[in-house]
Amino acid sequence: ATPFGPTDTSFVRLEPVPSPKDFVLWSFFSAMFCNPFCLGFIALVFSIKSRDRKIAQDPGGADSYGRTAKFLNIAALCLGVVGAIICVAVLVRY
Repeated sequence: ATPFGPTDTSFVRLEPVPSPKDFVLWSFFSAMFCNPFCLGFIALVFSIKSRDRKIAQDPGGADSYGRTAKFLNIAALCLGVVGAIICVAVLVRY
């Protein structure tokens, strides 16, 4: 028995916030192998910015930079594949 009476303790469980993706590995691959118009390098920069925002506890900014990196990676991959197909077609033709 305490002089102040019984104490009630309650715990609040917070829902885990999903971590936004930063696509660093995909951006690194795009920067090394599929880099038309430097899109892979720019995607890598946005991926690193996304990771920095994630560490700074800014999920909105991290998500925005991550989506930009994703779209740049898709564009770099598509242009890289199309460029490779064109190069192979030109080499096979001549």
